[in-house]
Amino acid sequence: MRWNSLYQLILILFFSCSPDNVKQDKSLKKYFDENKVEGCFALLDNGTNRFTIFNLSRYRDSSYLPASTFKIVNSLIGLQTGKISSDSMVIKWDGIKRSADAWNKDLSMYEAFRVSAVPYYREVARRIGKDTMQRWLDTLGYGTKKITSRVDSFWLDNSLKITPDEQLGLVKRLYFDQLPFYKYNQEVVKRAMLFENNSNYKLSYKTGWGIDVKGDNIGWVLGWIEENQHPYFFVLNIQSPDPHFDMATIRMKILKDILKHLGFMEGKM
Repeated sequence: MRWNSLYQLILILFFSCSPDNVKQDKSLKKYFDENKVEGCFALLDNGTNRFTIFNLSRYRDSSYLPASTFKIVNSLIGLQTGKISSDSMVIKWDGIKRSADAWNKDLSMYEAFRVSAVPYYREVARRIGKDTMQRWLDTLGYGTKKITSRVDSFWLDNSLKITPDEQLGLVKRLYFDQLPFYKYNQEVVKRAMLFENNSNYKLSYKTGWGIDVKGDNIGWVLGWIEENQHPYFFVLNIQSPDPHFDMATIRMKILKDILKHLGFMEGKM
């Protein structure tokens, strides 16, 4: 067995759920129902290795386009290969006005990550190149590992897919600097993911939003919440057929409602 295949098998076994460490929490269903979405949620308590999951089959067995959650990996590859020299590296705005005003200017990597600027990361992917990008997807065992379209859009057009379980495994490995990148580069990405930092908790995440082959909205939020210096890793995946669905607002509302329901964000954990 080749080393990459053995390494991927070990990771699958290490991060997989078993009946002994999984609590399926049906009380979380109301947060999906009240927002008229299908989806799943999982939270891993790193201290006990126990999972709290809603919709286990979707979490474990269904794959979706990663959309802008791929910016985590795109950033790491860009930094590791030197195509992103630092998180302050600016890519000039191309002058094309887009619907997100925050994208319509020169941006550093740090800024582009936090406003999820697609044009910045499409340019990074072009600089990385298809062959190098493919080698890193294979090394990481990232989702279906397929680049069957353009190197600057494969994470957006459903040619690459990933399960929520794989997404949670990725952010856990990132948190502990266990991905095959320099520790410094992993720290750079983690710094960009930290959005809330107060006396009660730290909340780090990356969002994603794309359209699947049926035309449904697919949304993600994945990352971790730290309370009392203890990390809990989470992934939220939602789906809506509504073309006017307010993904940017609702995915974060669902995430925070669930976290509060589970006792987070109030300094009690």
